[in-house]
Amino acid sequence: MAAIGGCVTEDIWTIQRLRDWTCAYLQKNGSPTPRLDTDLLLGEVLKLPRLQLLLRLEQIVLKDELANFKGLVKRRAAREPVAYILGRRAFHDLELRVDARVLVPRPETESLVDAVLLFLKEPTAPAGAVLDLCTGSGAIALAVAKALRARQAERPIVATDVSAAALEVARQNAALLELPVEFAQGDLWHALPADAQFAVIASNPPYVLHDVIATLEPDVRAWEPHLALDGGADGLDQLRTIAAEAPQRLVPGGLLVVELGSPAQGRAMVELLAAAGLADAKVELVSDGPTALVLARRQA
Repeated sequence: MAAIGGCVTEDIWTIQRLRDWTCAYLQKNGSPTPRLDTDLLLGEVLKLPRLQLLLRLEQIVLKDELANFKGLVKRRAAREPVAYILGRRAFHDLELRVDARVLVPRPETESLVDAVLLFLKEPTAPAGAVLDLCTGSGAIALAVAKALRARQAERPIVATDVSAAALEVARQNAALLELPVEFAQGDLWHALPADAQFAVIASNPPYVLHDVIATLEPDVRAWEPHLALDGGADGLDQLRTIAAEAPQRLVPGGLLVVELGSPAQGRAMVELLAAAGLADAKVELVSDGPTALVLARRQA
């Protein structure tokens, strides 16, 4: 009998039966979230949100639907990220298009966006643009842009990346979401005019130690772009460059917010910023993941 790696196809398959079988299959193949993966992929094929799947457990899955689902499940069993399979990812009240040209936006990065928006809500927040260094899919810049538009407090927003391929994705997202973000290609500060200053600089830069990349989960190691992960031998290559120029790139009273891989990296970044002239930087833990934020203000 034909199978999805052993799954009978000429038999009658209800949503419930298919969910149970696929969950076990994906778990066997190493997925850390087999039930969620199953529901997202099956919902994609059946054009049903997850809640509707749960309300229609006895619905029969048709032959062509089963064939389409089989293809998606095989891709996930090979550890391709679900976001790449679906071509999209939810992030901070946005739905972003994503593919293997960009990192999959993580929930913990929403804390960075929240920190930026909280600062911009302060009466003393200085005038000026917002910069997203290492933008990838455009997630940070676009989330800030949407939130500011909702507040009727729009500011110029600039997003940069060294990867031309990543910027193609970011520009597509900006166009689809109809959000005004200016994009520039280049390696960190080299993407910008030498005298450009910002009220906020936000960044989720590469910070994974080079030798650690080979030990990451296959979902990341084999699929996501290493250019957006690799922070060099100690994970601090890009952080040194960011810290060295951040003080003169902030307007007086401006804020730098950087997401890092751990509190230890955060403490290292605080030392780099202090050496560069931003003495009051602090580390904040992120509740939704292993990362940490470093926040530093230039004296007004």
